[in-house]
Amino acid sequence: MLGLKTAPRKSTRTEAEKPFWISFSDLMTALMVLFLVAMTVALMSVTQKVISGPEAHRKKVDACMAEVAAMTLSQFPGVEVMGHTIGFGTLALFATNKHRLDTRAETTLRAYVPKVLALTRSPGCESVFKRVIVEGFASQRGTYIHNLDLSLKRAERVLCILLDPSAPDALDERDRRDVRNLFLVGGSSFNALKSSDAESQRIEMKLEFLGYEEDRERIRDAPLDQELICPLD
Repeated sequence: MLGLKTAPRKSTRTEAEKPFWISFSDLMTALMVLFLVAMTVALMSVTQKVISGPEAHRKKVDACMAEVAAMTLSQFPGVEVMGHTIGFGTLALFATNKHRLDTRAETTLRAYVPKVLALTRSPGCESVFKRVIVEGFASQRGTYIHNLDLSLKRAERVLCILLDPSAPDALDERDRRDVRNLFLVGGSSFNALKSSDAESQRIEMKLEFLGYEEDRERIRDAPLDQELICPLD
């Protein structure tokens, strides 16, 4: 009886040793997935920075104003902090149609402002603080230009008080330099009418802060005036 011969079976080793080649379409798919993952991570990083940056900046501003408000409440009863605005109430009122303040008001201003300046130099405030706007007000009586001029003179009077080196309780040189460099004056006429004369015959200080990623303005370095002659006198 004749036996049937079968072809010898090929070794499976050759199949296992064959190199694995990824197809071109699979390669492109894998590269596309990697690209999308990288883009997603990058977009998430940028988005997080956009959201957290301004938020962190705002928290610094709020923390600075909280320090100013706490100092004011504990040391200067009668002075009120409303948002970024500091109001002196009856502690710094002008007589009708006048731009002078009494001695008590001058003493209050020269005691209070250095405290605020010290806080603006603190680590929590220095990076965000920009400047102070001193704003004067006038009553509803009189013409627009007259009241505007009067309110500006009232704001300017505050700077004369703060910059006077001959006052018995004068600010030190560093504080006077900061007042000169960081304080601006503004006035209101019919733009900010108030219901009573007491509200209109006053001054306010508004603290301004740098915007997010805003560059600080360069301040010209110049010596202080050794003698102050207020132009209002």
